[in-house]
Amino acid sequence: MSHIFPRHTKAAPPVAMRGDGVYLIDKSGKQYLDGSGGAAVSCLGHSDADVIGAIRNQIETLAFAHTGFFSSEPAEALADRLIAHAPEGIDRVYFVSGGSEAVESALKLARQYCLETGQPERRRFIARRQSYHGNTLGALGTGGNAWRRAPFEPLMVETSHIAPCYAYRDQRPDETPETYGRRVADELEAELLRLGPETVIGFVAEPVVGATLGGVPAVTGYFKRIREICDQYGILLILDEVMCGMGRTGRLFASEHDEVRPDIVTIAKGLGAGYQPIGAMLCSADIYKAVEGGSGFFQHGHTYIGHPTACAAANAVVTKLTDGGLVERAAAVGDRLQDALRSAFGQHPHIGDIRGRGMFIGLEVVQDRESKAPFPAEDAKNKALKRATFEAGLICYPMGGTIDGKNGDHILLAPPFILEDRHIDEMIDKLSTAFEAVF
Repeated sequence: MSHIFPRHTKAAPPVAMRGDGVYLIDKSGKQYLDGSGGAAVSCLGHSDADVIGAIRNQIETLAFAHTGFFSSEPAEALADRLIAHAPEGIDRVYFVSGGSEAVESALKLARQYCLETGQPERRRFIARRQSYHGNTLGALGTGGNAWRRAPFEPLMVETSHIAPCYAYRDQRPDETPETYGRRVADELEAELLRLGPETVIGFVAEPVVGATLGGVPAVTGYFKRIREICDQYGILLILDEVMCGMGRTGRLFASEHDEVRPDIVTIAKGLGAGYQPIGAMLCSADIYKAVEGGSGFFQHGHTYIGHPTACAAANAVVTKLTDGGLVERAAAVGDRLQDALRSAFGQHPHIGDIRGRGMFIGLEVVQDRESKAPFPAEDAKNKALKRATFEAGLICYPMGGTIDGKNGDHILLAPPFILEDRHIDEMIDKLSTAFEAVF
């Protein structure tokens, strides 16, 4: 009998024993192709010698030093490396232990920035429906996924939600991608005017929506219009790249595709590639200077922020992503994977849309391709697909509630960047087996 409090109390998961490249092996010896990198985490696979070596060397030198007393060489080196590749204007890095902490830190810094600049009336955020920003209360409050929010609604930060940029479902037949993007981006201005723009701290969005929509990028021009609106009304643009950042889309920062400048950006998952728990919140020089020239300290903190061993691991990861060329590889292999998926399933009667960027790809499941009608929510096709792919020896990330938090299903794929063509073939074969079993 296990004393673990599991994610789901009605099922006992197998015990993972070891990792080997793109595979995980359980206690029985069964091998699983990690087609989702866990939750878009394991970008380097499960046995990278360089990252393991960096962890070993750091532990032998300095495992931990509390940031209330010290900085550390690994933290300084990682911050320098990230800023060297960060979007324009981003100048400072605040390390945390994961994605939810990164978003929570971003929300608190954004509020403190308003206080430091004499705008205490700014107290609320705007985000998008069908977004996901983490499971701590602040992050969950900004997220727009209905079933995740429902039990904790009374505890949440004040946030209103506008439409996502979800062209497959919401673009009208008479609209171009550009006019559709302008229409949904302008919902931000309308909501600001409804609330009173002087009461809003910032707008929070994922450049490519991951868990809740399944790999949905914005149409061209959408984020440029969002940036214009933020500038016009003096609100902060907070981009959540926890899932889609760190090379996952074929660029180190996903916002590079949209040529948009965030004020604050959050990263995690691929930053540590699963070898150590780490995330980060990055902010502009302007925000940092407001704190530096005001109260002088960020009223926030966690015990393990800037953990030297985690930073050493992440520095090795980011070095491989940048100098090692793995971001470019993710772009190229992602194109091949998307081509293979479209070739195999582009006309499948129950796959309505295949979308994404780089190695961050979603397949939307439908009952009918022509009408885009979803399966009934009670059919729980996403759960059946998770069971069937797992049985076939493939780990992927199926989710339900794609359309509105209740209806719709999708599969998210986010495999390691070291994927080879034979692994793509294996993934297609195992998805085919699962689809045949479920449909």
